[in-house]
Amino acid sequence: MLRFDIAPVCSNAYRLQATMSFAIAALYLFTPYQWVSLLLALGGFLRGFVSPHKCFSYLAFAGVTGKLGIAKLQNAGSKMFADKIAGIAGTAMFVTWLLGSGVGVVPAYAILIFAFIDLATGFCAACWAYGAWYKFRAA
Repeated sequence: MLRFDIAPVCSNAYRLQATMSFAIAALYLFTPYQWVSLLLALGGFLRGFVSPHKCFSYLAFAGVTGKLGIAKLQNAGSKMFADKIAGIAGTAMFVTWLLGSGVGVVPAYAILIFAFIDLATGFCAACWAYGAWYKFRAA
């Protein structure tokens, strides 16, 4: 569902956000600093369930892309859906770390892979799934 109640978001700022998600997943997987998954969870929930325009990192990245003249606006709905998934994955990573379980590597690898694809190519798999779901439901 397109979100017209929230201002459009900058897709290039979201590519920088994907870089942060990639870095957080890499830190979680390859260092002892697994607590950083809390940053992914909090940011994902803030951007996904509240508004991307209330998130400091999104605002900073949108400012950078605006200053560089590479801002590209798009509807917020698909990006907010991707953030909801990232928030849930970050929560799963953080909770499993607190419980001493190794299951958190599954969502961490998923974030690592899909965030890398997004930052390298601009293809957001969650955004594609969001659009496909609504096209499928309309048929």
